[in-house]
Amino acid sequence: MKRKTLHDYFHKEARPAVDERASHVEESPKEQKSRLAPSGETRHLLDRSDVSVPGLSVLQSFVSPVEQATLLAFLDSQTWRTDLSRRTKHYGGTYCLMPFATATPAERVAISQTIITAPPIAPELHWLIERMVSRAIYAPTARPEFCIVNGYLRPHGISAHVENFRFGEPVCSLTLGSGDFMRFHELAAPHDGSVRSGAEAKAPRTGKRVDIWLPSGSLCVLRGKARYQWQHEIVRGRRGRVGDEWRRVSLTFRVEKGKTTATADTRAKE
Repeated sequence: MKRKTLHDYFHKEARPAVDERASHVEESPKEQKSRLAPSGETRHLLDRSDVSVPGLSVLQSFVSPVEQATLLAFLDSQTWRTDLSRRTKHYGGTYCLMPFATATPAERVAISQTIITAPPIAPELHWLIERMVSRAIYAPTARPEFCIVNGYLRPHGISAHVENFRFGEPVCSLTLGSGDFMRFHELAAPHDGSVRSGAEAKAPRTGKRVDIWLPSGSLCVLRGKARYQWQHEIVRGRRGRVGDEWRRVSLTFRVEKGKTTATADTRAKE
């Protein structure tokens, strides 16, 4: 079998045309509630700022179905990383790749030490940033300069983690396509450790777990404890992802630490 090269990690993938009338059919609140949470788990379905994850807000309908279709069409035309189980696209900053399963020890070292500079946030996404600024989510002097795009299909997920502490707050995640639950785990104290290093798995938890429903088109905003003292994850292969066409694309925006952020309560702008 031919070994992968660096360029094999990036490709464009054809996707079916997106129906501008709607992204994907969402479950009704009644259908969502019918799926009972496991014992000891708290589940919140819709947007609110007073949930048991302090500092969390979910802004519904932050983008319209037509705007979602435009964003998805643009993103699908771009080149994505494919070294992870899910497809990923970076804007701003630097990153490194995950070695492939058949890599030799020398190849693993070489791949892990290869630093790639991501392009700046594309102009096609600038209106999203302006909307967040106009809603006082970010200050005009602290616009996000970093964005990670993740594409999830039915089997996919991402391990529990806290966003790197070199970034400030808020951290905002926009949901396109299908809605899904984001699971939060409370930590005993703020903890900065990457999934890649394995440090996140060692973070001491209190045992409190909360599932938050992120509707299609919603913006999840993490501040304070929600940003620094709660891990968040997308559970792999979760039940309720109906149909082969189920697909969620998330855009996670982060801001450089130390910049002045907006102080207005996002609830006042909903």
